[in-house]
Amino acid sequence: MMKDFAMHIMDIVQNSISAGASQISVTITESEADDSLKLVITDNGKGIPAAMLEKVTDPYTTSRTTRKVGLGLPLLKQHAESTGGHLSIASEVGKGTVAEASFGLSHLDRQPLGDVAGTIVLLAAANPERRFIYRHTTPYGSYTFDTDEVNEVLEGMSISEAPVIRFLREMIEENLKEIKISG
Repeated sequence: MMKDFAMHIMDIVQNSISAGASQISVTITESEADDSLKLVITDNGKGIPAAMLEKVTDPYTTSRTTRKVGLGLPLLKQHAESTGGHLSIASEVGKGTVAEASFGLSHLDRQPLGDVAGTIVLLAAANPERRFIYRHTTPYGSYTFDTDEVNEVLEGMSISEAPVIRFLREMIEENLKEIKISG
């Protein structure tokens, strides 16, 4: 079961990776003024054909052959709607996909963010050939993590090495504390 946002991010980004995306962007925006939390995941993968796009939030629609039920997007939609939000998906074959979910920030049923820093670093370390951009904005500021910038600083060290993974996770967590994420 998807217990937090980090698990949703992992699931949706895995879809992007399966679709052959070389660049994946995860953006979280918290607005106390609008009482909203928005999650947008954008990729440059193969895209979703229009006929399939209409059905992607149906749990019995999946492109996978190993499992007959695809729960990632249907669960994300259910969680968004349970907090007064929504899920929208736009896609163009050959260009990529944008999944945008909004949630009531202070809503009792909104899931916690979970270990977003750990999830982003894990995805980046497991897929070093892909570019990951993670942006998080709150009323207190904004933070961006970009694997292109990280790889430049690493000067040839692999983002997949354990000490690098630990350092990056701590760096993201510290930066998120500075902008007071809501958790």
